[in-house]
Amino acid sequence: MSFDEIKAKIGSGLLSFPVTDFDANGEFDAPSYARRLQWLSSFGAAGLFAAGGTGEFFSIGYDEYDNVIRTAVENSAADVPVLAGVGYGTRMAVDLARRAEAAGAAGILVLPHYLMVAEEAGVLAHMKAICAAVGIGVIYYARDNSRLSPASLEQLAEACPNFIGYKDGIGDLQLMQRIAYRLGDRVVHIGGLPTAEVFAQPYLEMGVTTYSSAVFNFVPELALRFYRAVRQRDTATIDALMKGFYLPLIELRDRKRGYAVSLVKAGADLVGRGAGKVRPPLTDLDPGERDTLAALIAAHS
Repeated sequence: MSFDEIKAKIGSGLLSFPVTDFDANGEFDAPSYARRLQWLSSFGAAGLFAAGGTGEFFSIGYDEYDNVIRTAVENSAADVPVLAGVGYGTRMAVDLARRAEAAGAAGILVLPHYLMVAEEAGVLAHMKAICAAVGIGVIYYARDNSRLSPASLEQLAEACPNFIGYKDGIGDLQLMQRIAYRLGDRVVHIGGLPTAEVFAQPYLEMGVTTYSSAVFNFVPELALRFYRAVRQRDTATIDALMKGFYLPLIELRDRKRGYAVSLVKAGADLVGRGAGKVRPPLTDLDPGERDTLAALIAAHS
């Protein structure tokens, strides 16, 4: 796909961020992950992000990364672009980006750099180095310690033709509006907050037509129903799903740190699509929390 084709595809529908499968010993389970990608591809996701935040990028070893990305590429529908998570410091991010390209990824998602809070000029240099290292599309994920102003994003767009997307994990609506006006359709704009559905309505009004859905991992039909309702401005369906499913889910997610991932893995297991336990330092849901999640899923199945 050309850069414009990837942008158009990503912006045309809901995005899936698959969990990564680990076996009983905590090792990467390629056959199980392959089945997951095949299953998720069948629901018509506009893009699949391998080794993203929900996919525990931060816990995937260097010795596993290439296999994770290659397995995702080989087991996704031909018309669904696979984008690989990269991160850490600039040298490591550049190396991972090249590995993702060699494994057949259509693009990469640059997760926040590791640990340090850096000046904006440094973050911009980091992004330019990653873009220059590969010939595939690059999406910047603004979140936590990685933030660029509209002016810096414009500089990145001017310097790097393969900078194709801006994913927002900050939730500052005024900033998002400024970025949307500044960059326009030069990049695809993606909603990327935890449980991004909560922001889907206001973001759509400023031209953000897509977002990453973690719940796609275990209730894909519901995730798509909500996405369609937002696009059609079907407030009755939006309100019913928000009150009945998403807000209770957020309550459960916020009980402990790291549950944005742990909850999704538990949900996948509860619907018969288990991906193993999360790796430390994350922790799994306790039995009572699993029961709460099971009841919530059952009520909306």
